[in-house]
Amino acid sequence: MFAGLLNRLFQPEPDPLDDGDARLALTALLVRVARSDGDYAASEIIRITRIIEARYALSHAEAETLRVDAETLESEAPDTVRFTRAIKDAVPYEDRVAVIEALWQVALADGERESHEDSLLRLVSNFLGISDRDSALARQRVTPTG
Repeated sequence: MFAGLLNRLFQPEPDPLDDGDARLALTALLVRVARSDGDYAASEIIRITRIIEARYALSHAEAETLRVDAETLESEAPDTVRFTRAIKDAVPYEDRVAVIEALWQVALADGERESHEDSLLRLVSNFLGISDRDSALARQRVTPTG
């Protein structure tokens, strides 16, 4: 179903993604992080939907549809290393920093900060080409206690 998008992402020098494909790829990355601990919790699903509603000015129904499509894309996408590097090559830096902030929101949605999620977020930030400093600032922006 999403073979065309995945093929475009994995070209040797991919063109920038159009807005719809970028939204889908970045939302799939949110889903991947939420699923990383083996517990795709309702709180994470709700948080992802709310994030994409706000970030992309979507109705609740549109956000739900995007999230469901992203869940499918995430299950079809290759390993996290290749997937995030492909996104890095096709999405502007500012959008990738915003995604790191959203990823922290998802990781912290269950009220717990787990070492597994911290490690994955550091890895994803690195593969997306986001500096440690920018990732830490993104986390601080979404954590009430910083």
